[in-house]
Amino acid sequence: MDAFGWVMAVLAAVSVGMAKGGLPMISSLSVPLLAGVMNPVAAAGLLLPVYIVSDLFGLIAYRRDFDARVLKILVPATALGVGFGWATASVVPEAAVTALVGLIGVVFALNALARPRLGGARTARLAPGLFWGTITGFTSFVSHSGGPPYQAYTIPLNLPRTVFAGTSTLLFAWVNAIKLIPYAALGQINVTSLGTALKLAPVAAVSVFLGVKLLRLLPHETFYKLVTWALLLISLKLLWDLLP
Repeated sequence: MDAFGWVMAVLAAVSVGMAKGGLPMISSLSVPLLAGVMNPVAAAGLLLPVYIVSDLFGLIAYRRDFDARVLKILVPATALGVGFGWATASVVPEAAVTALVGLIGVVFALNALARPRLGGARTARLAPGLFWGTITGFTSFVSHSGGPPYQAYTIPLNLPRTVFAGTSTLLFAWVNAIKLIPYAALGQINVTSLGTALKLAPVAAVSVFLGVKLLRLLPHETFYKLVTWALLLISLKLLWDLLP
């Protein structure tokens, strides 16, 4: 990569690390940042090891902050989604997945902004969790864009912000781990990409703790407003990129 490519790669690594530190909406920027300097599929393969290294530090930071019921529902559902993504990798256009993720994010964010009162915490329901979890696993497999469907399920639960962040970190650590085998089988991870990922991993690791610091400074309602607005803007950007 040239100098500009490395700048984009470092920014992508920072976004990955901050997401694992508790600001999950930022991770959706990682692949788009790199897509301007390389093929999006190659970008996804390059970033997966960076995600996994960041996951290790995120798990340390949030090892006590998570919602067990949400994870019990979403862990098997996301595994199903990753399996479906692997099975259909050669026939499902990436643009179609991007459009799906963008539309889900825009519709949900606009609905959340139109009805901003979160109310009290809610119990995670099984059927919606299986639906959104499967979509999360599928879209995460294709382009690391599992954030919007995950947020569509978890934002209405109004979890405490550290529990929201910790649940996200644990879930996507699981998702990224099970993506390793299919990514390697499809040739999206190779010696060259691993070498670049190793150089980016320390940047992402430091950024995890930056994300933790920022999260703890944000009030509860401000955090959810930030998540919702970020979801809307990122989803609009995904749709904009599809325009001819």
